[in-house]
Amino acid sequence: MTATSRLRAENLSVSFARTPVLDCLSAEIPDGGLTAIVGPNACGKSTLLKSLARLQPVGGGQAVLDGKAIHRQGSRSVAQRLAILPQTPTAPEGLTVRDLAARGRTPHQSALRQWSRQDADAVARALELTNMAGHADRPLEALSGGQRQRAWIAMALAQDTGILLLDEPTTYLDLPHQIELLKLVQQLNRETGRTVAMVLHDINLAARFASHMIALKDGRVFCQGTPAEVVTAPVMQSVFALPCRIIADPVHGTPHVIPE
Repeated sequence: MTATSRLRAENLSVSFARTPVLDCLSAEIPDGGLTAIVGPNACGKSTLLKSLARLQPVGGGQAVLDGKAIHRQGSRSVAQRLAILPQTPTAPEGLTVRDLAARGRTPHQSALRQWSRQDADAVARALELTNMAGHADRPLEALSGGQRQRAWIAMALAQDTGILLLDEPTTYLDLPHQIELLKLVQQLNRETGRTVAMVLHDINLAARFASHMIALKDGRVFCQGTPAEVVTAPVMQSVFALPCRIIADPVHGTPHVIPE
């Protein structure tokens, strides 16, 4: 990696009730890549993602977006370049898929610039990319779990940013829907060039879909690199205390963890 990544963490420190969660953590999100952030429970994965998006106050260090500390930038300016989808987003009852996607256009609007053709086009494009155009007028509560996740991703895409952060996007989904959603994220990354970083728990799925991985342990980066560089038996033992063997996935050739 180089120091030219649009989004990076520089010596980030975060504590909750005097308990350190991130400890002088530094990491870069490679431009145009699909990064998976992995690690054991309570190691700081979601806190890192929120800190990169300026949703989490930090006690030390800084997140840097486009060469400038993110906390020194205006909210509207940041939201026009970076979108984040939290782990458990909520919406008012009765909101339709189209209405939800339209909320992604808020950073691009003002008192002098209300709804425009550009907004309508961005929403339509986001619904098409997520295969949700056919569900545009359905309320969110009428959708399956996988469809709801697609609807939320459509909102983030409608925001039309170059960087997209996803906090455990496969939570509450069964395995087929997890794979379907990760295929969508990978397709969006490859076809639109968006930089994507996501928190994932499943190491094998992370290794299959990500181009770059960051493994955290005790609030710090233990290692980072390609899936082949991160998903190794020594790293799994050190980070997860998991004795295992690593084989090549017989279908995709990516590293696959077999617990011993």
